[in-house]
Amino acid sequence: MKTIITTENAPSAIGTYSQAVKVNNTVYLSGQIPLVPATMEVISDDFTEQAQQVFKNLVAVCEAAGGNINDMVKVNIFLQDLANFAIVNEIMSQYFNQPYPARAAVQVARLPKDVEIEIDGVMELPNYS
Repeated sequence: MKTIITTENAPSAIGTYSQAVKVNNTVYLSGQIPLVPATMEVISDDFTEQAQQVFKNLVAVCEAAGGNINDMVKVNIFLQDLANFAIVNEIMSQYFNQPYPARAAVQVARLPKDVEIEIDGVMELPNYS
């Protein structure tokens, strides 16, 4: 049985998908881009601000699912430019405690709304809830 996760504290879905889907104690988080939930607008053109907003959005979805960002076991990072990878590492260290989740980071040609970063992932909740 699957449960659809939604929260007003993260951007609403802008397509045919859910913010997250929970099956048993596993939560599959859809990609988050740097939209401000209240306005549904991109936070700014600054990469650091975009990355910070993406992590804030991930935190909100994780909490709505009954966990926290440190329950994420896999993170996929999509970047317009891999030159920003060091910034992502720095920001990620502000949100995650060790042991860190498994991760992939890839450079892509284009992302929704022409943002510079998108992150999705998988979270494993400590208990069925």
